[in-house]
Amino acid sequence: MIQYAGILLILIGIYGLLTETNLIKIIVSLNVFELGLNVFIISVGFVREGVAPILTSVNNHSGLVFVDPLPQALVLTAIVIGLGTTALGLAFARRIYMKHGTLNIEEIGGGIND
Repeated sequence: MIQYAGILLILIGIYGLLTETNLIKIIVSLNVFELGLNVFIISVGFVREGVAPILTSVNNHSGLVFVDPLPQALVLTAIVIGLGTTALGLAFARRIYMKHGTLNIEEIGGGIND
């Protein structure tokens, strides 16, 4: 069920990326997309009643159901990368606002025909 929430957040993020013209809203849409992707990846690695893949004297049989730690490690890495991407995007948005006085992509121009 949580996978559907992740897919919904991904779709909302893609919709925001494709329809918005304000740079701040585009950055927020990118963050929503990233959050949905992280939720989806974590939900794929979830195992109900699974135990941590650490063999101790209490759980030393191979018949136990273990939780896969790889999706968790990938999401931790993705969170750090997303933070850097957001910071860089906000820094670019600030410079664009200082130069052009607006955050609207259509008003900034700079295309081939401009």
